[in-house]
Amino acid sequence: MVIPVFDASLHTPMYFFLYNLAVLDIFYSSVVVPKMLTDLVSQKKTISFYGCMLQIHFFHFLGSSEVVLFSVMSYDRYVAIAQPLRYTTIMSTNVCCGLAACSWVIGFFHALTHFIMTARLPYCGPNIVRHFFCDVKPMLKLASTDVSLNFKLLVAVTGTVATTTLSLTILFYVFISKFLIKIKTSQGRRRALSTCSGHFTVVTLQYGTVIFTYMRPTTESLDQDRAAAIMFSVITPALNPIIYTLRNKDMRKALKKLFRI
Repeated sequence: MVIPVFDASLHTPMYFFLYNLAVLDIFYSSVVVPKMLTDLVSQKKTISFYGCMLQIHFFHFLGSSEVVLFSVMSYDRYVAIAQPLRYTTIMSTNVCCGLAACSWVIGFFHALTHFIMTARLPYCGPNIVRHFFCDVKPMLKLASTDVSLNFKLLVAVTGTVATTTLSLTILFYVFISKFLIKIKTSQGRRRALSTCSGHFTVVTLQYGTVIFTYMRPTTESLDQDRAAAIMFSVITPALNPIIYTLRNKDMRKALKKLFRI
């Protein structure tokens, strides 16, 4: 987040979206990891009802904002490769801010749906959340009423967000591959691929685990959900800075320049 601020050569749409991704990752991990680490070393593992509901809201808010942002970033890479001469015109400041804002807004209302539908349920029975953080599926297991509508809503709403954004991302990469074929020099092809490879790696990790968790039958074991949740709530946010910084030539160059100063 600091490097693009101090290096004018990185004041581009790509790094603007990476800045947004970094902000999302920081808050996204902060929703889950601090509480998880506290519970690992404490005898009494408790959380208030309102704290639990807020954790659900912000987890889904930041997580869904991130998957929408992935589609926006793939569109940015498509424009950069397909329309290099018009790139700065198409991806103007207003367009970039609008696309980033849409990612946050869609994520907020997606999370608000789950927050309202989960918070309004009666919880009169067991109060042990069989997960390392509060999520919709473990909470629905504790509800003292019929939750079939909530499970259907979870699959429909989260499934729609995940599959729509994944489809758009794949579509943009199909378009990108067509333009890569047209690049005649191997150096030009490698340079174009280097701008997309990191993003594609992160997208594969994130979407794979999200779809596995939220689009499976509700009768499946929560143990599998916990294992998948480690991937998209802890590992992927930790890998993002490595993938987008250490594997990025421009970022490495700017980093060396910054430390020399």
